[in-house]
Amino acid sequence: MTVAREAIRGVAVARGGAAVSLVALVALLVARADALAAQSNYGIVVPPLPEQPVVFASAEVPAVRAVPLVTGLDHPWGMAFRKNGDILVTERDAGKLRVISEGRLLERDVGGMPKVYSARLRAGLMDVAVHPDDDALVYLTYSKPVVWEGEEGFMTVALARGRLSGDALTDVRDIFVAEGIDLGIAASKLIFAPDGTLFMSVGGSYVFAGTGELAQDPGSHYGKLLRLNADGSVPADNPFVDDPAYEPEIYTLGHRNQIGLAYHPTTGELWATENGPQGGDEANIIRAGLNYGWPLSSESREYNGRWISQTPWLPQYERPQVLWWPSVAPSGLAFYTGERFPAWRGNLFVGSLMVGRIAGTGHLERIVFNARGEEIRREWLLAELKQRIRDVRQGPDGYLYLLTDEDNGALLRLEPASVP
Repeated sequence: MTVAREAIRGVAVARGGAAVSLVALVALLVARADALAAQSNYGIVVPPLPEQPVVFASAEVPAVRAVPLVTGLDHPWGMAFRKNGDILVTERDAGKLRVISEGRLLERDVGGMPKVYSARLRAGLMDVAVHPDDDALVYLTYSKPVVWEGEEGFMTVALARGRLSGDALTDVRDIFVAEGIDLGIAASKLIFAPDGTLFMSVGGSYVFAGTGELAQDPGSHYGKLLRLNADGSVPADNPFVDDPAYEPEIYTLGHRNQIGLAYHPTTGELWATENGPQGGDEANIIRAGLNYGWPLSSESREYNGRWISQTPWLPQYERPQVLWWPSVAPSGLAFYTGERFPAWRGNLFVGSLMVGRIAGTGHLERIVFNARGEEIRREWLLAELKQRIRDVRQGPDGYLYLLTDEDNGALLRLEPASVP
């Protein structure tokens, strides 16, 4: 029996003299997760994106144009660029992989997809990545349905790989499946490292759902950043590969929910964004074998206002490079290195889903660092659109591309605009 299963089992308690069944208890926890997820809009109707490009100013760039390339996406979650110019986009709720070719969303979605569990809010298809040496090899993270102790309606987080041939994936199989049961709220992001290994985040360590302790549990994949070979096997030089107490895929631990991964263009260090509940959102530099403290050390408050921890920092845990208070629900991130915006080179761009738990406050955040890599200022961009920015990537053409996480989601491209 896994430690993750024991964690869920351990919260089973007697009520009114009768023991609550494990299945009923997990269903209760899932219902709590669904209720909190449903609060993300608080009944507020987010206005639709303008059909025409929007021109706005930045502190260093006087005129930037946000061009809606594609609309009509169903809560897009991640994107990947192919060498032929195509952009692959995942749709979370629909569990579909879409193709944008020559600026047009192809009507037919990609066939051959794995079976994605999306019956719960926030569960579904998540990130997509292509192999750096063979971009027909497509990697997908998703909520995988599982039967647990004879009962259906449960899920875990899985990594599938398939070969894109024409308009379908072939030879699709799971190359990694996380140990444990998810409540449908574990995010999972992907990025290939320069050495060809693959980093995969597995979130889902939520105090309110009774799973916060999993982030510190070496026998669970939840609340961790994992490092895999391209075939899903374990790299021989992973930091805990020789310690039987640890799952060998673990690279770092003590995370809540990481939704963004990017490499620094100068230092080569891997950065990750991590969501806190209320305040305490972080951007961290990832270093092998280190512990990032959640939930024993945190600047966050729970959704009900209580502090997560009375120790916002302890010396045995890594401190964040960027901290947000109030929370901005940081999502995708990218360091800009292109030629289109010379004044933005070296800046970190982070998507925000909402600020301070208020709907309609999503935006793109720009963070500037000094020569020592220390933060010196921030700027909010596109706040007037009131959209949840789910992912941000620099394209091969040097433009910035954004995904909006809405019912009518969009792919936006940021490009220079002439000053009127």
